[in-house]
Amino acid sequence: MGRAVFCVLGILQPVKCTDACPQCLWCNTNKACLDYPVKNVLPPASLCKLSSARWGVCWVNFEALIITMSVVGGAFLLGVAVCCCCCCRRKRSRKPDRSEEKAMREREERRIRQEERRAEMKTRHDEIRKKYGLFKEENPYARFENN
Repeated sequence: MGRAVFCVLGILQPVKCTDACPQCLWCNTNKACLDYPVKNVLPPASLCKLSSARWGVCWVNFEALIITMSVVGGAFLLGVAVCCCCCCRRKRSRKPDRSEEKAMREREERRIRQEERRAEMKTRHDEIRKKYGLFKEENPYARFENN
């Protein structure tokens, strides 16, 4: 256990994974310490099966590492997406955007102008009715009682 082991083929091949240096790829099927194929992300099946390959620590095989990293990465991306959606919804529901505010302001201004025009038209019509004696009194029988 105390001897130095290098991962160069032909020089002091270790017998167990615990003797292997952490920079090497340990293959459990043929009990060999191999140089990690840096050209590939994953070691090819011709070199060592993923379920038998160990790298860094002896108790984690590449299949478990790939599955775990995929699940953690997927959960992270899902969490980020949920946070983004929640933030966008909260921002949208908190205050109306500028176009909605502008539309509401214009609607209120039109309503006020319409009420002013209605009041002007009513006064003008009342003046015309008075001029021609067609003004409607509150009590239509009041005319007959005054005579």
